[in-house]
Amino acid sequence: MIKPLDGLLVVDFSQFLSGPSTTLRLADLGARVIKIEHHLHGDITRSMYASHLNIEGDSAFYQAVNRGKESVQANLKSADDLEVIKRIVEKADILVHNFRPGVMARLGLAYADVKSINPNIVYGSISGYGNQGPYAEKPGQDLLVQALSGNVWQTGKDSDGPTPMGYAIADVFAGAQLVQGILAALLADESAEVEVSMLEAMLDFQFEPLTLYYQDGGEPIVRGDVNAAHPLVGAPYGLYKTTTGYLALAMGAIPKLAELLSCDGLNEFADPNTWYKQRDAIKAVLAAHLSHESTEYWLAILEPADIWCAKVLNWTQLVEHDGFKVLDMVQSVTHGLGHSYQTTRCPIRFDESIITNAIGAPSLGQHTANVIQEFSKS
Repeated sequence: MIKPLDGLLVVDFSQFLSGPSTTLRLADLGARVIKIEHHLHGDITRSMYASHLNIEGDSAFYQAVNRGKESVQANLKSADDLEVIKRIVEKADILVHNFRPGVMARLGLAYADVKSINPNIVYGSISGYGNQGPYAEKPGQDLLVQALSGNVWQTGKDSDGPTPMGYAIADVFAGAQLVQGILAALLADESAEVEVSMLEAMLDFQFEPLTLYYQDGGEPIVRGDVNAAHPLVGAPYGLYKTTTGYLALAMGAIPKLAELLSCDGLNEFADPNTWYKQRDAIKAVLAAHLSHESTEYWLAILEPADIWCAKVLNWTQLVEHDGFKVLDMVQSVTHGLGHSYQTTRCPIRFDESIITNAIGAPSLGQHTANVIQEFSKS
């Protein structure tokens, strides 16, 4: 199939996760991505993350987020290498970087510099905290951004203290939002500097609780201490242990649950106004009741009654489930040195067709010679 971004050229100076996740999605959508890597060690994530799980000497983390790209080694402090890079930039449609503020300017590759050699460029950047303010020069690392964003007070129980999410969510959200901005600029068909900071991405991610914060006078978030799952939602919302695993319960009327589950202890909470204020007490009753039967037993009762519920799956259970298999989310790709490995595909469908790309992550500098030759012809 012809992909939406076929024919577009992206010059990617980014490393770690936020910027590479942006260019991964652009590559999935058909763009050609030339990844500019450090002339000696390349993207730091080749060896920094999960190095005990590697493919052809590079970490599986690097492989996952850099599939479908070309790798060019360059010393950006070398005038000769920089001249080659500028020739590529001159032909590019999009540039992406996630350096700290000021780094690209020192290299002579700030937006104004790049626009002078390519007036039509869409220039995308991700920083930790923006270009101004007391955090501007601080490292934009995911855990630090989660900590500063207030997000760590949204997950888990009150007794847990601050709890970060177990994935680099600030990186991923910033990357996704930069994709949105770049595509909007492409639609406008004019040069633009598109900027996203990880902190702003996390604040936007929390638009719901932050909006409520400004309406309720700044009341502190109370997560609860029993089966906590969402600090703004009342009972029964949470995960409940059963004899065979766990059951997820979303929103639902407590009296209806009392009837369906034959749980008399819930009858004293018939008033909907109590379902948030007394959520710990309600969840404690539910947790004790649900612990005596299997997840499958409760699903057989709740699902026919249209109660929002689900079995809690781990990855082993997930990948064997028909609900996962029907999505066809796994693709096989081939690394630059010839090794095949499995990874996820782009989740977007066009006209009911999935998007795949059999090209895995490149080996360091795999495309350097060919790219230099190609762009020296102009």
